[in-house]
Amino acid sequence: MGRSANLPRGLVERFRARGGTWPDDTGCALLHVDMDAFYASVEIRDHPELAGKPVVVGGTAHRGVVASANYLAREYGVRSAMPTSHARRLAPHAVFVPPNFARYQEVSRGVMAIFRDITPLVEPLSLDEAFLDVGGALRRLRSSPGAVAQEIRRQVEQAHGITCSVGVAPTKFLAKLASGLCKPDGMMVVPKAAVLEFLHPLPVSALWGVGKRTAEQLDRVGLETIADVAATPLPRLRRVVGAALAEHLHALAQGLDDRPVVPSTREKSIGAEETFEVDHFDRALLRRELLRLSERSTATLRARGLRGRTVSIKVRFADFTTITRSKTLRVPTDVAQEVYRTASALLDEQVPPGAVRLIGVRVEQLVEGDGGEQLMFDAPERGWRDAEQAADQARTRFGTAAVRPASLLTSAPVRPNAPQPGPDRAAEPGPPIRDH
Repeated sequence: MGRSANLPRGLVERFRARGGTWPDDTGCALLHVDMDAFYASVEIRDHPELAGKPVVVGGTAHRGVVASANYLAREYGVRSAMPTSHARRLAPHAVFVPPNFARYQEVSRGVMAIFRDITPLVEPLSLDEAFLDVGGALRRLRSSPGAVAQEIRRQVEQAHGITCSVGVAPTKFLAKLASGLCKPDGMMVVPKAAVLEFLHPLPVSALWGVGKRTAEQLDRVGLETIADVAATPLPRLRRVVGAALAEHLHALAQGLDDRPVVPSTREKSIGAEETFEVDHFDRALLRRELLRLSERSTATLRARGLRGRTVSIKVRFADFTTITRSKTLRVPTDVAQEVYRTASALLDEQVPPGAVRLIGVRVEQLVEGDGGEQLMFDAPERGWRDAEQAADQARTRFGTAAVRPASLLTSAPVRPNAPQPGPDRAAEPGPPIRDH
C-alpha cells in the first residue's frame, strides 16, 4: 500500500524502528526487503550530480513510461507506469534518465547475494524486492529478526550505495505491508501479539487483492477499514465480492496468511519490448529492433543460467490491436542470433502489414543448465554462443555499449520525426496481452 494520508494518525510511528530499538520481534521470522526507488537510486549513485534533484527513470520518448522516480519527483505526483509525457507536465524541471537495465540487474544480483548469505530461503519478487525467512538462521547468527533486518540495511547501503526498507512480521502479507509503510529507508516490526492492532485500523485498500474497483464495491456497503471486513459475516462478503475473493480477504483481515517463503520459484519467461515514438511501417527497421530486443533478452537468460524453447513476438498496431505469434524450437537456446532469426521469421510470415506502435520479443518454456549448443553442419568451429558470451564479459567490464552487432550501431531505436507513410490495414483480431 505504501505511505498514505488515509492512515490512522500515529499508527506507523508505533511500529517503526527508531535507532537501535523496535517493537517485540519474537516469532517474526519473515522479512520483506524492498529497495527504495531502485532504478532512480542506482542512477543517482552512479551520477552524483543528480543528488538533490527530482529524477525520473524511463522512456524519454513521448510514448515512454516511467520505470522509477525518486521521492523528490514523487512529491510532484510522478509515479511508476505513468506516461512520460504526463510526468513531464507534473515535473517539468525533473531530470529524465533513460534506463540501464543491465546495470540494475548487476546491482540486483549483488543485493540478492547479501540476502542469500544470511538465509537460503529467499524468494525474489522482482529485481528490487524479496521475501526472506530468517527463522532457521537466527541461532546460527545469534541474532533476532529485527537485528538481521538492520544488518541487511547496513550491508546493502555499504556495498551498493543505495537504501532499502524492511518489514518484519509473522506473515508475508504483513511483512510486505510493513515495508511499504516505512519507506523510504526505514524498518517496521509488526509484533505477533499486535497483528490485529496494526492491521484493523488500515483502509481496505491495504488488503492484498483489493484494487480500485473492489475498494469501491466494499465502500458502497460501508466497509472502509480492515476491521470492517474482519467483522463482516462471510455470506455477506461473498455477495459483495464473490466467494473466492471474500474468503481470501476475510482470512487476511484476521491476520491469517500461511504462505511460506518459496526460494525455488522459476521464471516462466524473459523478454523485452519497445514502444516507438512514432508508428512504423518499415519492416527493416522492425527487424533491427527485434535484433536489439533479442540481444537484451538472451543476455538476461545467460546471466541467469537459463535457456528457452519457445520464441514469441508481440506486435501492437497503431489502432492498439495487439497480437502475439510464437514458435517452439527443437532445442532450448540462449543465443541471440537464433532468437532473432525465429522472431524475424515470425514477423515476416505471420504478422500482416500495418503501422506498428510497439514490438517485443519473449523467450518462454525456460529450463536451467548449460546443455550445449545445437550443432549444425555449416557452423563455424566456435559458434555464436561463444561470441555472445565474450560480448557479455566485455559489456560487464566496459559498459553496455562496448559490443553490439554492426547493424545496431545507429542510435536506438531509430525514431523519425513523423510517421512513415504506408498502406491502410484493417484491424486484425488477436488475443490482447498485457505489457510486461
